[in-house]
Amino acid sequence: MNASDTPPRVGSEPEWLGRKERGSQLAIRAYVWLALTLGRSLARLCLAPVCMYFMLFAPDSRRASRAYLARVQTSVVTWRHIYRHIHSFASCALDRVFFLQNRIDLFDVQIHGADIVDDILARGSGCILLGAHIGSFEALRAVGRDRASLRINMLMFDDNARKVNSVLNAIDPALAKEIIALGRPDSFVRMQQCLERGHFVGVLADRSLSDERRIACDFLGARARFSVNPFRIFAILNVPVVFMVALYRGDNRYEVHFEQFADALSSPQRPSAAEIEAMLARYIARLEHHCRHAPYNWFNFFDVWR
Repeated sequence: MNASDTPPRVGSEPEWLGRKERGSQLAIRAYVWLALTLGRSLARLCLAPVCMYFMLFAPDSRRASRAYLARVQTSVVTWRHIYRHIHSFASCALDRVFFLQNRIDLFDVQIHGADIVDDILARGSGCILLGAHIGSFEALRAVGRDRASLRINMLMFDDNARKVNSVLNAIDPALAKEIIALGRPDSFVRMQQCLERGHFVGVLADRSLSDERRIACDFLGARARFSVNPFRIFAILNVPVVFMVALYRGDNRYEVHFEQFADALSSPQRPSAAEIEAMLARYIARLEHHCRHAPYNWFNFFDVWR
């Protein structure tokens, strides 16, 4: 893996954490109303001007897209590739509205590895769903609604997306109850309580907060820093860990993958640095696999290699 400890500089802040949320809450509400009024097909026609706006007036996101695509594909990156990348993100954002309304009938969702989830549910065990900002977590949550015994909570940092989240919470008021806010004093306790009740907890481990210890490792051919904190926590919680991703495949198609990542990891001893690095290496290997398999689903629009 070729990793090295790189503690963050005092007062440093990951780039994603400092990004300001674009758009007014009124504009977001208006677009959601338009989508629900016109329906998904007509609402998708409105994505083109939205994507062009970001192409023209979000240079940091545009540069980050170009830097990522240059690492994940062999052809020269053009504006067409960047537009497609942004359009994939916008499509998933639009589809969140319909997934939250439980309109899964609008989509063609293919599920791989459902037996892994069903086996854990049969045991009555809580589970960590380990993912990243790839594809759509709402697609995954919608699939979970077909299983009455499956409860999914999401561990997430939502302070930099308050406008969008407030609108989505209005669509589905139950959504707020399923969120475990990251970076709060009781975050770990709430996560543990959910797992003890047999819930699944989603953790997107590809971003970190400023005070987390990170490890520099090879990702898509260059060094990027990933937090070790989630993997240390997994070793304490004594529940299975399943890697998950819901990839957007164009039009109304989604491809959901569940992959066995680790069995219950609880140990009376603190996990060694080698064990942590081994888990992180497996995680990064799965990220690389799915980035190459569906390159326009990587939704970190900042330079993770900086």
